[in-house]
Amino acid sequence: MKQSFYDLNYSDLEAIINQNNLNRSAAAVLFNWHYKKKETGQCYDNIAKSSLAFIENNFDFSLPEIDLVHESTKDRTVKFLFKLKDQHKVETVLIPFNNKYSICLSSQVGCAMNCSFCFTGEQGFKRNLTTSEIVGQFLQAWRWLASNRPGEERILNIVFMGQGEPLHNFDAVKKACEIFLSQHGTSVGVQKITISTAGYIPGLKRWSQEIPGVNLALSLHSPFAEKRNELIPINKKYPLDEVLAYIDKIPLNKKQFVTYEYILIKDFNDTADDAKKLGALLEGKEAYINLIPFNSFPGSRYESPDLDKIEKFKEVLDTFKITTLIRIAKGDDVLAACGQLNSKN
Repeated sequence: MKQSFYDLNYSDLEAIINQNNLNRSAAAVLFNWHYKKKETGQCYDNIAKSSLAFIENNFDFSLPEIDLVHESTKDRTVKFLFKLKDQHKVETVLIPFNNKYSICLSSQVGCAMNCSFCFTGEQGFKRNLTTSEIVGQFLQAWRWLASNRPGEERILNIVFMGQGEPLHNFDAVKKACEIFLSQHGTSVGVQKITISTAGYIPGLKRWSQEIPGVNLALSLHSPFAEKRNELIPINKKYPLDEVLAYIDKIPLNKKQFVTYEYILIKDFNDTADDAKKLGALLEGKEAYINLIPFNSFPGSRYESPDLDKIEKFKEVLDTFKITTLIRIAKGDDVLAACGQLNSKN
């Protein structure tokens, strides 16, 4: 059985090339062809015949198949449903900003965290994605832009905020980051990648040591244990105070930052008391807060507060001198906004 080329970081590929006594330049040529140029066909340029034969016999270059595409008529957000080789499916979102795009990648089929505010959590956990399935989302989305919105194929930010808990699939996510960051590959800047987590401490411990420089986003959503337990059940195993204490110990690079995500839910976590407690919890930290009005999905029991309530919540946080942004939903008309992804769509 052939090995997926897209499961290999640059060091892996170099090692295979060397072990088989092939021309050492082949690794750089292949990464340049498939990642920088994003070519789909076999590379024949500057590759020795012996290397070509080995590549054809040992590497699989197939990628996840685009099953469905939903384009928002409101803001041009694009949601992809990808079909994997075992017929499982995952969703990926391209979010436009200033004639560029951020891409929201999935890391698992479903999710084991079972967060009550998230549509993905309702489908349960099926399996982890491979590195090639993660990297493939990026490459296929780029190629879709090149074909359907020529001249706009500029994906500058990568956020692991799609389906799944990225730190629960650490090895594949780490290797995908290494491929994205490689100067031989897509050459994405380290400050342009953000990994989201619900507070999975075993993954956090590895993140701080093995993916230095990549940004972190914590799904916080309530400073009160009882409320956070309802929203994020993993809080019972890894309580928020332990998660924050661990994050505080992580040395951050100059342009590296931690964002605290807070989904605002009507009559649940949107009061002045919630805001004061949140502000006191994060005061003095190198903190950014994203306030995200809840995005409804089929069967959800929650609602979003009105804009006036959201702005008053932000005003309280402003008194603590914490940089806070109200994140306006994009792609919610095609269930592509935060918390709305689900493989069944």
